[in-house]
Order: sequence, then C-alpha cells, then structure tokens
Amino acid sequence: MRSALDLARQLIARRSVTPEDAGCQDLVAQRLAAAGFGCESLRCGEVTNLWARRGSGHPLVCFAGHTDVVPPGPLERWQSDPFVPLERDGRLYGRGAADMKSSIAAFVVAAEAFVQERPAHSGSIALLITSDEEGPSVDGTVRVVERLKALGESIDYCIVGEPSSVNALGDMIKNGRRGSLSGRLTVRGVQGHVAYPQRAKNPIHALAPALAELASTVWDQGNEHFPPTTWQASNIHAGTGVGNVIPGSLELDFNFRFSTASSEHSLRERLEAVLGRHGVDYALAWVLGGKPFLTRRGELVEVVARAVRTYTGRTPELSTTGGTSDARFIAEICPQIVELGPVNASIHQVDEHIALAELELLPKIYLDTLRALLP
Repeated sequence: MRSALDLARQLIARRSVTPEDAGCQDLVAQRLAAAGFGCESLRCGEVTNLWARRGSGHPLVCFAGHTDVVPPGPLERWQSDPFVPLERDGRLYGRGAADMKSSIAAFVVAAEAFVQERPAHSGSIALLITSDEEGPSVDGTVRVVERLKALGESIDYCIVGEPSSVNALGDMIKNGRRGSLSGRLTVRGVQGHVAYPQRAKNPIHALAPALAELASTVWDQGNEHFPPTTWQASNIHAGTGVGNVIPGSLELDFNFRFSTASSEHSLRERLEAVLGRHGVDYALAWVLGGKPFLTRRGELVEVVARAVRTYTGRTPELSTTGGTSDARFIAEICPQIVELGPVNASIHQVDEHIALAELELLPKIYLDTLRALLP
C-alpha cells in the first residue's frame, strides 16, 4: 500500500485557507482517476468541490472530507512554517495535518489499495471533498448533496474523516451530532440622556430579566444518545460608546446546540415565549445550521469499530458530542454515517500535528472498512 505520508505532505504544502482549495483536489483527482474513478469538479462561487466515484451500483461507500483549513494564526508562534510539512519527534506538523488533510490522504491510499486488490469489486466507492467546511458551509458539501438528491442518488454508507479521536487513534467514533440553531435578537428601545431615563427606554434593562431566565432554563434532559440541549449567548452589543447615553437598541447573538429531545420549532417557540413574558420589544432572525442526526448501532458502526480494534486494540466509544460537521448535510441522503479520524488535540491550534503512527494505521482501518462493506 502506498504511503499516506507522502500525499499528506503534498496536501499540507498547498495553502488552502478556506475557501481556497489551492490545487489539493486536483492532486486527489489525478490519483483517483488513475485508479479508475470518474472525477467531477463542482465549482460554486469561491468554493471547489470534488465528487469522485468508481462503480455504478450499490452499496455506495463514500469517504467525505475537506481540503480547506483555518488560517494559521501568528506565524511567529509556530516552530516551523505551517505550510511546509515537517516531521519531528514522530509527528507530522503543518496546518491541516490533523484537520483533515491526513484523513484525505488515507482515503485515497485506502481506495487505491482496495481497487488493486479487487478491481471488479461490488458496489461503488466515492469521495466527496469540499473546500468550504471551515467557512460558512453554504457552497460546499450541501451543494453536492443537493445535486445528488436532484439526480435521485443516495449513499449507503459514509465515513467522514474529521478528527474524532481524543487521546489515541480510534478511541472515539462520532455516530451523530447535535443540531445547531442560531439567532440574532434585536431589542428595541428609545435612546436618551442617562439623566432623563423617563424620556428613554433602555433595551439593556428590558432584556436583562429575560436573559437571566434564558441562561438558567433547562431545555431538555437529552437522551441515551445525546447530552442535554444547551443555550449560549455569544455576543451582545448596545450603546454609542459613551457613558451618558441610553442606547436605542441592543443586539444579542445566541446559539442552541440541541439534541433529538427537542426540535427547531419547540426551541424557537419556548425562547420567544420567554421574551413575551418579560414584555421585550424585539425582532428576531433565526438560522438553522444543521439538524441533529444519529446512526444507531448497525452494520457501519460495527464494521468501523471492528477495523479499529484490529489495528489499535481499542474499542471505540460512540459519541455525539462536539460541534457540527458536514455529516449533517450528508445525513440527508445517507442512513448510516460516522466520523473517524485522527486525534483532535491540536486542531485549529499553533503547531497542528498528527502522529506518524496514526498516519500509518488510518489507511489500513479505512481499507478494512471497504473490504467488509464491499465483499
């Protein structure tokens, strides 16, 4: 099996800060085309997407990931250039090493090895790669999924290469994610002089009791698969910047991370009821970032867990914690989807890295998964 390290190094060397792809997908497509994949590049605005497939039948096993990375941050804090891959102390350093160019390299190497073993394999293998996961996620995977839905296509099994591991490779598999529901609340007041409050209406004072109630509300208890729903205020702004003016309005940004024990509708209804009880004069804009989804124990979970045990000796914990991922979009056309990738301790940080041992084992785990799902 070809080394995933070499391909990971080539991908890291491309400065693909979101939404740039910087030629990463062309490199991947060249490798896959040589293995008999049909590769289609889908450009949406500034975003580059790749859909590569070998075979036309089912089951369809898909590997999904992203070539874009977050900005490196202060370059002087890195021990080496974030876009010059460097091996040091048994690790590969560079922006995207863990999130998630190493996983993409492992996808490609595993697919190549499987095709070489079984050139007439059953079903189909696909890779869905975007450059819009670390950005707003509006022209990336969601657009590819929309196109596949329009064509009547479905995916049977999907493995997303997000860095799901916590302390060691394979110690955790994500088999679901919470939903994300955000809002921007505008509280309307009347601007005035602080010495004449009777002539003004302070939106800070108007919101304060409601804000205290929202912060202390228990939205649900979660369930056997999900932790309880949480609500967090993330930004608040009011005022003109001086101390003698009552502001005329206030803006509050907030977010729900919600389990399947609640719904978008129920959360919106309950929050607006709190504002109503406290007599808040407001306008509210909602954005649904993603619905919660869950892959219950079944063929895909068992196959991936078995492959992890084979190569690491670990039995993965199933978890739905953490933020969102593009799996939320793929779940629209795929009943079984999990996330398995490297240790996530250094993602989005200075000196991001992956252990070389992980990079050696990850393609083998993905390869065994293909062997089991496409016998």
